[in-house]
Amino acid sequence: MSSGNPTLSDWLSAFRLRTLPLALSSILAGAAAAGMGSSENYSLLALAMLTTILLQILSNISNDYGDSIHGADNNGRIGPVRAVQSGRIRPQAMKSAMVIFALLALLSGICLLIKAFGGVNLNFLLFLGAGILAIISAIRYTAGPKPYGYRGFGDLSVFLFFGIIGVCGTAFLLSGEWKIQSLLPAAGIGLLSASVLHINNMRDRENDKASNKITLAVRLGAKQSKMYHICLVLSAWMTLIAFLSLHGFGTGHLFLVIPLLVQLGNLSRVWNAHKDASLDKELPKMALSTFSISLTLFLVDVFGN
Repeated sequence: MSSGNPTLSDWLSAFRLRTLPLALSSILAGAAAAGMGSSENYSLLALAMLTTILLQILSNISNDYGDSIHGADNNGRIGPVRAVQSGRIRPQAMKSAMVIFALLALLSGICLLIKAFGGVNLNFLLFLGAGILAIISAIRYTAGPKPYGYRGFGDLSVFLFFGIIGVCGTAFLLSGEWKIQSLLPAAGIGLLSASVLHINNMRDRENDKASNKITLAVRLGAKQSKMYHICLVLSAWMTLIAFLSLHGFGTGHLFLVIPLLVQLGNLSRVWNAHKDASLDKELPKMALSTFSISLTLFLVDVFGN
């Protein structure tokens, strides 16, 4: 256990930078659903991306802190060693970082809303409420006296914030109107994001069960967890195909075949996995392929077919 001050490398490890592309997926999918009409929208898009990155880092460091104090991060856990668990960052320092990133996310979000709505109005207050709820959700996933991630609600939270709220909210901020069709990519990205969390929880299932962290993977057991994962991914692609059917297929959308093949391969490997540890290498594949879906939708929308 380190007794010195944490280094920049320690903090970057705690921030879990590899999770940031997945966090940006909802913003890019929302931008695709909205249509990027004017150059002014790109400053809004940048602020939305910054706010999302800050929220994701807040979620990551809160998870590092929460799983450490609740005992889920221990020597029996599979996957990267966490900062608080290893002693590289002390719990109090991580709590201070949580406060800082919560304030930064709030400030960035307020700047985004002021630019989008021009001042305080009903829409401003509604989105501000959603943003505060997102901050609380990021912290309470594993931190606090009754973390909802320990009761099997993590998948639902990810679906809502990475999917429905993230995509539909972004589409509204950029277009100024609610578009019912944005619910389709919102559901797709939300389901795929939930599948990434679920792979993580399948990997940690035995240790989580022993630590009384009752995730959905723990509740379902090994075989049903695999079936649930398959349902998440296939349902996501059904919603994405439905969106493209309404929105219009372009030549550029053919690049979606690449993440589709990656994720079909993931389904095969997850179904045939005999050891939870083998699932760890599936996490970046699933996260990056989900990001590539949103990026493709965004680029085709911006640059045309």
